[in-house]
Amino acid sequence: MQFDKDMQSTFKDVFLQARQLLLSFEGVVETKKERITTYSNSNGGICHMRTTSYGVDFGFLKGAKMADQHGLLTGKGKAIRVLPQRGELDEETIRHFMNQAIEINASN
Repeated sequence: MQFDKDMQSTFKDVFLQARQLLLSFEGVVETKKERITTYSNSNGGICHMRTTSYGVDFGFLKGAKMADQHGLLTGKGKAIRVLPQRGELDEETIRHFMNQAIEINASN
């Protein structure tokens, strides 16, 4: 299970900090799946998260609809955009994108 791999990662502490941040949003719940750990609310999926060789990635499920004036999101698919966090978390940026994701979910 990916969660177990994340807990054994060099970036375990960053993962746990990020997990705590995501779960601090009202109504957000965590689902541990075989290949990824996902976060959702009553309006549907918001993002997934996993450790990487350089830190933690957040995959926003409707990221293509998000405003990204600083070009921080990666990917060119129809829906998902990834926010890479190298080493340490930028909590302000993560909150910015989480708030957008929650708002987009509520309006769709």
